[in-house]
Amino acid sequence: MSGDFALTNLTHHFLIAMPGLEDGLFSKSVVYLCEHSARGALGIIINKPADIKLTELFGKVDLPLRRADLAHAAVFQGGPLHEERGFVLHEPLQPDASVGASASYASTMVIPGGLEMTTSRDVLEAMSGGWGPRKVLVSLGYSSWGEGQLESELRRNSWLTVDAKSSLIFDTPIEERYDQALALLGLKSWMIAPQAGHA
Repeated sequence: MSGDFALTNLTHHFLIAMPGLEDGLFSKSVVYLCEHSARGALGIIINKPADIKLTELFGKVDLPLRRADLAHAAVFQGGPLHEERGFVLHEPLQPDASVGASASYASTMVIPGGLEMTTSRDVLEAMSGGWGPRKVLVSLGYSSWGEGQLESELRRNSWLTVDAKSSLIFDTPIEERYDQALALLGLKSWMIAPQAGHA
């Protein structure tokens, strides 16, 4: 089975919710999969903003945010698990000798494909100091599937899958991410609508 599984490893892929998936948070969602193995999968929803901005979140953890580029950034609802915890999806950190920044954080998952996800406070401290990763998506909570659960949902056609593009995560306006993810497959939302005549 492990040989077959290697062909379906969806790490660094997007899961795009099909119209029939009407589970509140996952409805019309795009999930970036950080990890997918025989044990299960872990991902972050990248198109569902929370009711809090990044500047407010930093205030709650007693840190100023000295990054003008992030002043109006949204915090995302990454999923229904551990919604009180922050998860920072970001480009790999390059060492910056001028500010003494380290090229690693205390708790970072390196995702094959080029991105990283950090859960330790030091990434927030780096961002607070005006450096840290240049492109970031901060979420509260994450999404997770147990062994075989995601595969079962894929067999039920709950999700479409496509190779992830970091530009869609970091550079595409939030309200366009679902349609742009579908466009990676050459699809438009009306093509997969459950019933004709519904937008």
